[in-house]
Amino acid sequence: MNAPNPASSVPAVAQPVAAPLTRAAIFLILKMNPGPEHLESIRKFCGDLSAVIRAVEFRDLEGGLSCILGFGADAWGQLFGLPRPAELHSFREIRAGARHAVSTPGDLLFHIRAKRMDLCFELATQIMARIGGAVSPVDEVHGFRYFDDRDLLGFVDGTENPRGDEAMNAVLIGDEDPVFASGSYVIVQKYVHDLDAWNKLPTEVQERIIGRKKLSDIELDDSVKPTSAHSALTTIVENGEEKKILRDNMPFGRAGHGEFGTYFIGYSRSPRTIEQMLENMFIGRPAGNYDRLLDFSRALTGNLFFVPSASFLDAVSAGDPTNAASSPEPAESTKSSVAKSDSSLTIGSLKGDLSHE
Repeated sequence: MNAPNPASSVPAVAQPVAAPLTRAAIFLILKMNPGPEHLESIRKFCGDLSAVIRAVEFRDLEGGLSCILGFGADAWGQLFGLPRPAELHSFREIRAGARHAVSTPGDLLFHIRAKRMDLCFELATQIMARIGGAVSPVDEVHGFRYFDDRDLLGFVDGTENPRGDEAMNAVLIGDEDPVFASGSYVIVQKYVHDLDAWNKLPTEVQERIIGRKKLSDIELDDSVKPTSAHSALTTIVENGEEKKILRDNMPFGRAGHGEFGTYFIGYSRSPRTIEQMLENMFIGRPAGNYDRLLDFSRALTGNLFFVPSASFLDAVSAGDPTNAASSPEPAESTKSSVAKSDSSLTIGSLKGDLSHE
């Protein structure tokens, strides 16, 4: 997954944001502890992350282990100063009646994926062993792939994710912010569902809320699909072109606690696409024509992070926080790791679209 970096003749190498879907994932959000010594620990770990991933990955080379590291707006300023990604800011909360897209704390995001949860768990354990003294946990969600790639609402979650070159174009920054080429933005939200109320709805009513057939996953025809349908409100068109994002949502839950949810995670080369989707959902398009799914689903968290290139992370050093932005030369190990991810972009199981249905 290489994208040209106009600031250098050497292309920056992206983190594996477009890795194929896996059976398990851990979403780990951390807050940095105050103190310069903790900032130094985190900077040093950035440069070591690829080695830690390799060490765990080597225990099962067929396990599909990958890890994305993203930074919140406040954390970026403290860790790296200037320059900063052009569109990096704190998650913007949205209030509309009883609907609330909350903004919650978070400095670091680790999105860990593998075919097996034990690999995800081992990598998360090794990460915390290295930087646990420098951070405090904010949220940790263990996601799993449900039957037929469906969410806990019973619908297939993600059908039209971009693939191949289209996926790279949708998620990787290019000439619009050349210093941070091959980076990406990611927005995460943890939703919990009122399954008792949802399951009391007739299937036909559920389908009109989602905008798709429940069994076949075929999108409803525009002549019968309500303008408030989830799939309608989360389709973003600018200048006649549909703007795509890449999602890897995962169900999560605790049956004994009656907790059933979906962890939304969307990658994009600009956060504005996902922000517009959320405004359409929570406020409505037009105002008041909101996503009826929100009558049954509630957002508990909301964060925006910037995912720098793998080249950037490899170049970070504890003593020089400004070194990475001007040093895009990737390590050889990172080049080979990312090349594997790039070749997998056209795998047929990579599903999803810009609506997190």
